[in-house]
Formats: sequence, C-alpha cells, structure tokens
Amino acid sequence: MKQPSKDDEAFMRLALTEARKGLGRTSPNPLVGAVVVLDGQVVGKGFHKKAGTPHAEVHALHDAGDKAKGATIYVTLEPCNHTGRTPPCTQRIVEYGIKRVVVGMVDPNPIVAGTGCAFLAKKNIEVAGLVLEDECRAINRPFVKHITTGLPWVIMKAGCSLDGKLAAPDGRCAWITGAESRREVHRLRDRVDGILIGIDTALNDDPSLTTRLPHKKGHDPTRIILDSHLRLTPKAKMLTLQSDAPTLVFCGAGVDVTKIDALSKAGANVHQVALQDGRIDLRHVLQELGELQLSSILVEGGSAVHTSFLREGLVDQVSLFMAPLFLGQEAIPVLAGLGITDVQQGKRFKLSRVKRFGEDVLIEGFFEPQSGTD
Repeated sequence: MKQPSKDDEAFMRLALTEARKGLGRTSPNPLVGAVVVLDGQVVGKGFHKKAGTPHAEVHALHDAGDKAKGATIYVTLEPCNHTGRTPPCTQRIVEYGIKRVVVGMVDPNPIVAGTGCAFLAKKNIEVAGLVLEDECRAINRPFVKHITTGLPWVIMKAGCSLDGKLAAPDGRCAWITGAESRREVHRLRDRVDGILIGIDTALNDDPSLTTRLPHKKGHDPTRIILDSHLRLTPKAKMLTLQSDAPTLVFCGAGVDVTKIDALSKAGANVHQVALQDGRIDLRHVLQELGELQLSSILVEGGSAVHTSFLREGLVDQVSLFMAPLFLGQEAIPVLAGLGITDVQQGKRFKLSRVKRFGEDVLIEGFFEPQSGTD
C-alpha cells in the first residue's frame, strides 16, 4: 500500500460525510462512504444505505458513470473482495476503470482483512492509505467489535442529577433531564440496534422503549428486558404498542412455563439463559444478542443493571446526561456497589465529548477494550 498524497485527506473527509448518512441503518454491516474524484473534481459519491443493498463504492461509481475511468476513488473502508449478499466491490472498481484507490482503514472482517487491497494491486490499480484511519474507525466502533468478537457494542446511558441519582426513592425516574436531552436520547436510540433495561425499570416506568423523533422519523430498536423470574406482565406497554421492533425477554432456566406462554402470546420472544448468583449471566445475553446480529446495545438501566454491566467490564461507551439538580441520599443512584476500596480501582474512561443540551450536560467517553474481547 502506497503513501497517500497531501490532497487525499480532504477527499476522505467527504467520504466520511457520506458514510455518516447511513447512521443507524446499516447494521450489522459497517458505515461506508465513497467519493470518486477526477482531475481534482468530485464526479461521484455514495454511501452504504442498508445491509443487503449495494455498497458505497457501487453507488459512487454509478453516480460517476463514464467519468470514473482513470479516476481515484476514496473509500472509508477497504473494498470487499468476496461475494456475500452483494457482489465484490473490487470487481466493480476494475470494471469502471478506476486508476487509484485510497482507503481509510483496512476491513477488520477476517473474510476481507487486506484481500481487497491485494486484489486491486494485482490488477495494477494503485492502492494508497491509510487516510484518517482513526476517524474511519471511530464511526464503526460497533461493527469492529461485533465482527472481531461476536459481541455487540455496549453504551451505558443514564439521565441523572448532579449527585448521581437516577430516580426518586420509590424507583420512579419522572423527568430528571430536560426536553433537549430527551430529544438527543431519541436520536441515540435511532442509531442503535437494541435498548436494554432491567425488570425493575420495566415495572416501575412501563416504558414503550421506542424512538420518537419529529415527523415520525427514526426506527425502533429491539427491546431487551432482563427478567430473571419473568415478572413482566403481558399487558406491558412495550407489548401492546404498534411497533415493528421485537421485544426480547431474558429469564433464568426453570421459570414457570405458563408465564413463558403468556408473554409469547403477547408477542415477546423469551430466552432462557444461565443465572449467576441469582442474576442473569450478562455475557451469555450479549453472546445471544451478537448471534442475532445486534451490533450495538443502549443500556438504559436501572441502577442494578448499570452496576452489573460496569462491574463485569462489559461497557464500551458512557453517555451520561446530568441535570442541574440534587436529589439527595435517599434517591436511587446510577450505580450501586462496585466493590471498589481504592480510587485507583475506579472505572475510569477516556473522555471524548462534553456538550450542553438545554440546562443539562452530556458527558461521553469510552473504555479501553477489555482483555480477551478485542
């Protein structure tokens, strides 16, 4: 792979802009954008819109048409060289007479992993990279984790008071954060594959767990409930509303069969998994979700669920919306006991963004990959 030129970065940024247009729509495939450039001018562009549909390169080449001959194509992710639900993009690049390919990052998919670039080089097409690799990797964190580990990307999301309280003493969260934060949460829901909560949150709040954006835009992620003893009622709002998204309920083995039948008739998909100390085995849950091709999960609580995910090192990203109020010691905290006895044992993450939403502040960051999961 040859070194890129000084002009390549600007065109790769355009390809990244294209890639982001597919946010929340391509799973389990990656976000990919492509731009075709001839004599310094953009003559074609495209992005991957949905799994099973043409890839970004195909859209960009089609957009460029005859102007693709002798041009350079900028792709945020290495072109595929295998036949899946769509033909290999490398072959289309050759057919259109592309002279040079600039790649943002090598595809982490073991099926590809450098073979696309190698194929193009053998066809006497110049291949250069890697350009804006960190940015290209950042937009595909869920894909990278899922394709390399089989597990979904886990986002711990909470709305809380400044003293870290999640809900009133009776368990009801009411509206701690403001309207602008709630709109951002729905934008976040629109970009993930699933929303996960514990049974206490389900019983206390009876949430719909849908995406509610202006003009009815957005998709509803898969709803995931952790319910060891299957206490969820078939009359729960999430089982009676109009939504194309499924509801998955994870419970322990040996629960009452009549409860399973009742929830199944109400539309839930019940999964029995192992229990650890009376609680659902979260790693088992994530493995099943990964096998179902869910590559990103938004964990919305409550306190026991957040604590379990964090204690077991299963959180990849933190999105914490903090409102300017105090609720005091009696209120329910975002986290319960983590067993930490020293500050150095704290679950420290790398801060990536601090942004104000109305009167609230979003604090966002990422944990380093856990040993054995990346």
